[in-house]
Amino acid sequence: MRKQVFSIVALMVTGVLGASSGTAGVVEDQISEHLSGAVPGLEISTVRESEASGLYEVQSKNGDTVYTTRDGAYLLTGDLLKITGDGIANVTEQARAGHRKQVMDSYGEGGVIRYKASNEKAVIDVFTDIDCPYCRKLHDEVPQLNDYGITVNYYAYPRSGPGRPSFTKYISVWCADDQQSAMDSAKAGKTVAAATCDNPVLEQFQLGKSIGVTGTPAIVLEDGNIVPGYVPARKLAGGLGLL
Repeated sequence: MRKQVFSIVALMVTGVLGASSGTAGVVEDQISEHLSGAVPGLEISTVRESEASGLYEVQSKNGDTVYTTRDGAYLLTGDLLKITGDGIANVTEQARAGHRKQVMDSYGEGGVIRYKASNEKAVIDVFTDIDCPYCRKLHDEVPQLNDYGITVNYYAYPRSGPGRPSFTKYISVWCADDQQSAMDSAKAGKTVAAATCDNPVLEQFQLGKSIGVTGTPAIVLEDGNIVPGYVPARKLAGGLGLL
């Protein structure tokens, strides 16, 4: 998205993004058309009027957000903050969370490796890498998370990408007869028998990219908010209001 933003700024300076006019509904389409034409490869998910008067929120399919004026002539990057009676609210992060929840709900739980809590009170979706040290640290605490009533759904996110050892290991874990046992062994640094089958590893890796996952573990909460990195089980349970 950074290269795209630089391209957009350059195009603004040269006036490529000309002014547009139209009524509500038409404006969003015109903004989308302008940006898509000006920045090849930019895939826009939604354009909608922002709660900040005069600005429109543009959400790309990879979860990035920028803001534009009604005529499409100016763009703003970065988070939009709102001063409220309780302090400052991050409007952009709220939008990201909404987009993330929508994408995760649309994908569903097909293909996840699940560690279900018997007294389920909350569910977290964790994008994980077999070889990530902090992913292993989090995995060691999965029984504790389950005891707190937190179900853990694992989604594949081998950071090195397709064709690399971590990617292949995750495929072997997913294709194992006992996925949980294979995951436990792999997270402990043990060798898992090589296996291949139809699997969702690449699809889940791309899913992670589409919602803005850049590192592991990445914990996606039920409301779409994301917690980057390892969080101790007790602290996570407390943050979810379970203690």
